[in-house]
Amino acid sequence: MWLLGAEAVALGLLALFLVYETLTATAMDLVNALFVTAFAMAGTAVLWTLAVALGRRRSAARAPAMVLQLLLLPIGYYMLQGGLGWLGSPLIVLGLLVCGLLLSPATNRALGFGAERN
Repeated sequence: MWLLGAEAVALGLLALFLVYETLTATAMDLVNALFVTAFAMAGTAVLWTLAVALGRRRSAARAPAMVLQLLLLPIGYYMLQGGLGWLGSPLIVLGLLVCGLLLSPATNRALGFGAERN
């Protein structure tokens, strides 16, 4: 939950930077600049919502959170291929780490999985 919240904050800061850049820089393509900014803002909202839902022990939030973390793997891979290993490697590690934590026995217990049901 905390790592998802931290990801949301980091993406939110990136979204604010993109808003600033969209408003102040000379854009080659304003539509694409707005789309990328909106995408970052939407991602921030989704990550934050999932972090809050997991904090409230909503089991339905685990699968979408895992999908978002798994999406970090190809992003990190292509960053490695593009020469941005300093950013791609941590993204891959972060995605795998959060997936591991979301599947851990402690998370299963907290979300009510594995408990005996009558």
